[in-house]
Amino acid sequence: MTVMDTLSPVTTAAAWRGDRLGETQEWIYRLSDEQVAELEELGTRFVEEDPDLRFVQKEDYPLVKCADAVKEWGQDVDYGRGFVLVRGLRTHLYSDALSSAIYYILGLYMGDPIRQNELGDLLDHIYATSDKTMDDPTALSSKVRDKLVYHSDSSDLVSLMCLRPAKSGGLSCLVSGAEIYNEILRRRPDLAPLLLEPFHWDWRRQDHSAPANTYTSPIVSMEDGVFSMYAGSLYIETAQEYPGVPELTPEQIEVLRLFDEITYEEGMAIAMDFRPGDIQWLSNYAALHSRTEFEDFPEPQRRRHLLRLWLHRDSGRPVVDGFGKNGVVLHREAPRDGGAEHPDAHFHIRQAAVPRLIS
Repeated sequence: MTVMDTLSPVTTAAAWRGDRLGETQEWIYRLSDEQVAELEELGTRFVEEDPDLRFVQKEDYPLVKCADAVKEWGQDVDYGRGFVLVRGLRTHLYSDALSSAIYYILGLYMGDPIRQNELGDLLDHIYATSDKTMDDPTALSSKVRDKLVYHSDSSDLVSLMCLRPAKSGGLSCLVSGAEIYNEILRRRPDLAPLLLEPFHWDWRRQDHSAPANTYTSPIVSMEDGVFSMYAGSLYIETAQEYPGVPELTPEQIEVLRLFDEITYEEGMAIAMDFRPGDIQWLSNYAALHSRTEFEDFPEPQRRRHLLRLWLHRDSGRPVVDGFGKNGVVLHREAPRDGGAEHPDAHFHIRQAAVPRLIS
C-alpha cells in the first residue's frame, strides 16, 4: 500500500470555504461590558506593575469574567474552524501601553509567547516604516504596505490586535489549509503525497539576523489522523537561491503551483476588515493568512498599526518531528544558546508597545 492510498479528505470543521463562512458571524466573539471592564482593570494594573514580559505568568492576572471566553476561543482554534475574531475593546480610549497590556494578558491565557526575532521581541508590530515591496529581498513583511501572499507564521498560534486600521485596504484574509488539501487530493491525488515530504524554507528572508539560511519542514503533517499545514511557497522558492539547497523537482514545482492556484480561487478565502480593538486568534496549523495592499494616513500617529503575538500552545496536537518552524523558534525566557540578551531588547510593556522604526 502506498502513501497515496492512505490519504483521505479532511472532514472536520477546519475544512471550510470563505464564501460560506462569510455569510455568518459565528466566527466573531463580542465581549460583554463586564468582560471589557475586567480586562481594562487588569491591563491598568499590568502597566503600573510593569512586570518582565519574559517571566510574568497568567496566574499573576487572574481572569474571572473572561475565563469561559478564553476556553471557548481555545476550542475554536484547536478543534473548530481554526480562528476567532474577538471584538469590543475600547482601544480608542486607551494608551497603546494599556492596549498592549490587555493583549499580552490574554495572550498568556491562549499560550506562551515566543520570541519573534533575534532581538527577542515578544510583542511585535505590524507598522509600515518602508516603501519597499515584497519583490525586494530586503523587505520585511511587517514593515511594508504591499500585499502579502498566503503563508503560515512560526508558532502554534499567531494573533493580531488592531490599534488603528489603514486609511484604505489592509484586509486580513484567511484560507483553510484543510480545504486546499482536499482540493489537491481531489484534483491531483498523485501529487498530494509530496506535501508530506520535507521542503527547504528561507529563514534568512524572514529574519535578517537568522543563524542559518534555511530550515526544513513538510507542508502537511498527518499524525495520528490529525491534519496540520505549514505553507508559503514564496519562502520555498527563495530558499532555492542558497548554495547546497536541493533543486526542486518538476513534481514539487507542480504541486506548489497547484497549491497557490487553489488558494487564490474565488470563494476559498474569508476577508475581514479590522476595527480598532479587534483581536484575531489563528491556528497556524489550520489556516493560512495574507493581507491586501493598503494606503496609510500621512500622520505617523494615524498609520495602520497592529500588534502581533506568536504563541506556543500546548493543546496536545500531534505533528511530525520538525514540522513548521517550531524547531528553530525561541521561547521567551532565554536568548539563543544561552547568550546575552540583545542590548536593544524590550521586555517591559511601555517599551514593547512602541514600534521599532526599522525598514
